[in-house]
Amino acid sequence: MSETLPSLGEMLTASVPMVRTLNLRYEETTTERAVLVLPDQPDYHNHVGGPHAGAMFTLAESASGAVVIGAFGDQLERAVPLPVRAEMSFLKIARGEVTAIAELGRPAAEVVAELDAGTRPEFPVEVSIRRADGAETGRMTIIWTLRPNS
Repeated sequence: MSETLPSLGEMLTASVPMVRTLNLRYEETTTERAVLVLPDQPDYHNHVGGPHAGAMFTLAESASGAVVIGAFGDQLERAVPLPVRAEMSFLKIARGEVTAIAELGRPAAEVVAELDAGTRPEFPVEVSIRRADGAETGRMTIIWTLRPNS
């Protein structure tokens, strides 16, 4: 008898209530990239019939968090990942289902080396939000840190 371990997306869905609230889907989670989808849901539309800015922010931040956990999950016993600041640009009107693609902005080994040296490293995660036709509707940069546990 074999036991199947939950995927990172399944674990994050179970542990982050907002992910469940917005029905976000984890399509891909690796140590360098995460892809999440926000389904088209009228309850989360804005005044022009697309996803609300708050829903898109949550989608992008959740994608960034997934790649951070993918890259630094093995460091959780000694440091907690925290977002420090975020900047979001809205480029085109989003309609329908939107997808966030998050990519780690620095090599994980470089960030861990800073942690090993006793500093509190900061690193960017770049997120692109795209509609079904592939057009980029938004972009977000989130600066994360690994705060050493006391």
